Amino acid sequence: MQSTRALKDRVFLVIKGLAMGAANKVPGVSGGVVAFVAGFYEEFIYSLQRVNKTAFLLLLNARFSSFYRYINGKFLSLLFLGMIVSYFSVSKLLDYLIINFELYVWSAFFGMILGSIYYISKDFKEWNKTTFIAITLGAIAGLSISFLDPATENDNLFFVFFCGIISVSGMTLPGFSGSFILIILGNYVLLLVDSVNALYDTIFDIMSGNFEFIHNVQRIRMLKVLAVFTLGSVVGLVTFSHILNYILKHYKNITLATIMGFIIGSLGVVWPWKNTVFKTNLDGSLILDATGKQIISNYDRFLPELNTQTYIAIVYIALGILIVLGLEWYGKRTRQIKL
Repeated sequence: MQSTRALKDRVFLVIKGLAMGAANKVPGVSGGVVAFVAGFYEEFIYSLQRVNKTAFLLLLNARFSSFYRYINGKFLSLLFLGMIVSYFSVSKLLDYLIINFELYVWSAFFGMILGSIYYISKDFKEWNKTTFIAITLGAIAGLSISFLDPATENDNLFFVFFCGIISVSGMTLPGFSGSFILIILGNYVLLLVDSVNALYDTIFDIMSGNFEFIHNVQRIRMLKVLAVFTLGSVVGLVTFSHILNYILKHYKNITLATIMGFIIGSLGVVWPWKNTVFKTNLDGSLILDATGKQIISNYDRFLPELNTQTYIAIVYIALGILIVLGLEWYGKRTRQIKL
């Protein structure tokens, strides 16, 4: 019975990792929200915070089993396994769904964020002048980020490293969408699509016994970009976890209020009814980047007409809310079983 439960817990951890990885790839959605709502956010931050000087000393002294236990290795490895699998499976499915069913996908995400706001706020009792200011500033910051114009793509490796640090913040800070920040910085497609596809193609070539890619300058460049981005993400993940652990310990209520504000502000990012606006020249022709892709300027948001498509979108919003409530129910049930 215990072994069955342990196996079930492992499977669910991988699924949670899948959900976090998929959420982090979608602009406006934060993997941290998944962790927060599913009830493993504090364990996630605590585990990352254990990657410290003591952990590195254990590793250098070849005490691998002690290192694994010290950093809560089983939890982190299964979670990251799900995230990695997500980047090559679930995220590709999401890419397809966004292209072909954009309105309904954004509607589901909108509902999930609404559900997240309900989840975080329902047990929050510490309302005072300070927390009201915090939630207001968080909402203003979230809205401000939503309406910024994206920059042009930049593959400078120092800038890519910085993007890695910033983008991973969505895992540790619920409501702060790292992928949307990458859009603002102009590197979303480069880092979360092109470089990942380059790695996928390289793995496929190696498995096929084809090593011609070593002569492909663009492929090698993309692999370097992905490696530096990954390094930046690891540095950011560990750094943010230490900072957040301190903040949550000393300023928990203010932090939670700010997170709520961020999530409320991010509703503008995932508003389902919007048209993509591309950058144009004075003559009206589209501006293209170095790879020939159209450059996104921002989104033109509008109120929908009441028709069948809108009613279906509303159903998907309700589905998104139910998904979050389901995660909440599972998180609560898991905690009760552990007790």
